[in-house]
Amino acid sequence: MVGLTGVLWQLAPCIRKHFAGPGLAGTRGVYGGIEGNLRLGELPQSPPWHCRGFHGFNSWIENRSLISLPRRQLGVKVGGSRAGASQFLKPESGGRGLSRKVQARASGEMVGVDVKVPKAKKVPHVTEMFGHVRENNYYWLRDDSRKEPEILEYLKSENDYTEAMTADTKAFQEELYKEMRGRIQEADTSVPLRKGAFFYYKRDLEGKQYPQHCRRATPDGERPGSVEEVMESGDGAAVETVLLDENAVAEKHSFYLVGTVKVLVSSLQQSGYSPWVFVPAVDLIFVPSTTNFDNILFLAPGSWIHGAAHFQEGQTPVSPNHKLFAVTEDFTGNEIFTLRVVDIETGLDVGTKITGATDQVEWGDDNTLYYLIQDETQRPYKVWRHNLQSDQSSDTCIYHEKDVEHWLDLGSSESDKYLLVTSASKITQFVLFLDKKNPDGELEYLSPRVDGVDISVAHARNHFFITRRSEETYNSELLVSPIEDRSAPVVLLPHRPSVKLQSVSTSKDHIVVQERENGLVTLTVYMLPPVGEPITSLGEGRKVEFPEPTYSVWQAASQYDSSVMRYVYSSLTTPPTVYDYDMNTGVSVLKKVQAVLGGFDSTKYVTNREWATADDGTQIPISLVYRKDLVKLDGSDPLLLYGYGSYEICIDPDFQSKRLSLLDRGLVFAIAHVRGGGEMGRKWYESGKLLCKKNTFTDFISCAEFLIEKKYGCKDKICINGRSAGGLLVGAVMTMRPELFTVAVAEVPFVDVVTTMLDESIPLTTSEWEEWGNPKKEEYYRYMVSYSPVDNVTSRNYPHTLITGGLHDSRVAYWEPAKFTAELREKKTDNNVLLFKCDMGAGHFSKSGRFDKLGEGAFVFTYILKYLGLLPVK
Repeated sequence: MVGLTGVLWQLAPCIRKHFAGPGLAGTRGVYGGIEGNLRLGELPQSPPWHCRGFHGFNSWIENRSLISLPRRQLGVKVGGSRAGASQFLKPESGGRGLSRKVQARASGEMVGVDVKVPKAKKVPHVTEMFGHVRENNYYWLRDDSRKEPEILEYLKSENDYTEAMTADTKAFQEELYKEMRGRIQEADTSVPLRKGAFFYYKRDLEGKQYPQHCRRATPDGERPGSVEEVMESGDGAAVETVLLDENAVAEKHSFYLVGTVKVLVSSLQQSGYSPWVFVPAVDLIFVPSTTNFDNILFLAPGSWIHGAAHFQEGQTPVSPNHKLFAVTEDFTGNEIFTLRVVDIETGLDVGTKITGATDQVEWGDDNTLYYLIQDETQRPYKVWRHNLQSDQSSDTCIYHEKDVEHWLDLGSSESDKYLLVTSASKITQFVLFLDKKNPDGELEYLSPRVDGVDISVAHARNHFFITRRSEETYNSELLVSPIEDRSAPVVLLPHRPSVKLQSVSTSKDHIVVQERENGLVTLTVYMLPPVGEPITSLGEGRKVEFPEPTYSVWQAASQYDSSVMRYVYSSLTTPPTVYDYDMNTGVSVLKKVQAVLGGFDSTKYVTNREWATADDGTQIPISLVYRKDLVKLDGSDPLLLYGYGSYEICIDPDFQSKRLSLLDRGLVFAIAHVRGGGEMGRKWYESGKLLCKKNTFTDFISCAEFLIEKKYGCKDKICINGRSAGGLLVGAVMTMRPELFTVAVAEVPFVDVVTTMLDESIPLTTSEWEEWGNPKKEEYYRYMVSYSPVDNVTSRNYPHTLITGGLHDSRVAYWEPAKFTAELREKKTDNNVLLFKCDMGAGHFSKSGRFDKLGEGAFVFTYILKYLGLLPVK
């Protein structure tokens, strides 16, 4: 009878709630995320984005061989005090104290598995503020050193439990992993980027986890190139030079992440895309890490690298000697990088290594580097100048940001003429610059520092193009100013309430304006007047045309002295596609379509957009995709709903091949573009932060209810997913409306909002008071307490829940998901499966190898499919 019950449970998820015994929770679910298209580049005025929300790292893997893009720092911090305790496990008592073997028969878990459910002991920790008392009985799980044996043993017990509870699906996980990996063209090369006299590109090798970074000399020396240009690679072609083989380094370490690879004088452009994006690869990376390219479990986001890549790399000419490159490397996952310089000809390190740095580095001349150092909370706060003939102790600090709510970003103009230092908080940003012809000179303010004013800059000829946002010009305006006289800038594009100016990039004769209207991105090219004439206005621009009604597009790396603008186009049904656009003629030339193996046919899938109505009447856009021959749209289909909604990050609809493993099993995938993101402009973001934060959560709930009402999903088959700040979204809605969802996946979730935001020693706290509020003020304290997931777990039923964390995570410390798990275990009244998986060898972005990431994706997908009752029955 037990065997029959187990079979029925797998076969009939929709009827369980009617036949299950007392106390059983009904099932609802579908995979909700692990993805999303993180648009970290949507805030042209923002600095290195120190946010808990970067989804990015996990998505760049599969498609990173598509194009060359620069990386951007998403700064981080770590800190806090140690807490200890003893006897971390207690036996369960009462009804919830049954062994998993007994509970499994009722809940659909593994039958016959006898494994104790981990239960953290309670150590009273009471705080009182403004007459309100908070009990934080699992505060002892915090250990800043990550070395406390008792806590490590507790985390191990959670991982052992997760391993035991998923043992019955190992074969399916492996099958799913092979399926996902089988869609990847493992041996692949990115579209080469001409930089002066060289082509730069990245190559993935068959069976290898990490890329090689390569270059070849161009056949015609330093020229602008054209849209028709193709790099020769056969007989007679220039000899290839491998600048860096990440595999050779990674094999010596359990974790390996390259932050930046810069060839002298390679640099990032700051104006085109916001400097706050962290791209988990190299400056010459080949996938926008904020774009949900496949292997980045969500973001690319998106962003990126997710989130995670909407960054424009401007002209990054090599130095006159073409002999050196700089690389920043992280060997633990805590995002504290080591910087070294390598001789390209010999492959040997030059000079001494620089430690304690961020992943950002810029060249001055052939002998000068600039880099950032972090404070004790990992806030980038000092810019240093380094001479290759000296060691780090002799370096010179050229700028020190003392405001603890500001962090620094380092970049170069598209022309590579200027070093750009950006200081920013969530609402204020200003820029300093230095002419690289005078590397020992002093930084100069581009414009005065004004609270509430946010600027970024692009350079062309003898002008600065300034994107400026203020309270009045909340969607930003574009100004131009001669470099030598910046007292009276001229408005080129005025502020428009319905159009958000996202970014501006420049080349020698053109500017490209990226805007967002009604949630969709546009690219418009403007020709600059002849050299020598003043720039006081823009003529009629030419918009780049795109074929689908809903899509994702972003600029890739281009040369400053060229008329070629490279961009990447994608949609939920269209794999990332690289085009070179001739800005003189308006012609787009196809350069590469990301290969999707395994018989992928885009015509089998449908994508569309819907609008849900929020509680206050606001219309919330939703992007959807499903396989039209499998989905019935009659209210019986499983639905995966993903959301983020913080930091003005946009989750745009683009393609992920691993998502096909869900769509091909009949799931509908939806992205709820809730407030707090930037999809609908600056006001959209502002109405989902601070004392309006709960709009993010109620918007998401409204989207779920709308999709059920419109029969996009079965009310008993709804799964939700979010990562980092998106994990907060998942935690908040499952404590507000747990009965609405069957499965919840909260990855590295920011769930202990009040405790974290009260502690200035923890990374991201002071710099994020402008995002969440400062709970030392009563108004913000009480508001945060009303939604912080850890503070709102009560005795009730919750969905099947998978929570993840990383031991070395400095954005969302491991103890936040651990405490949330402990609170749920203590108080939940259902028999649904709650798992916590803590990666003991990685940080916020989990494992560093592309295949390892696919394995993690297969694990999460399997959990979702299992508790939706969609696994094959053997």
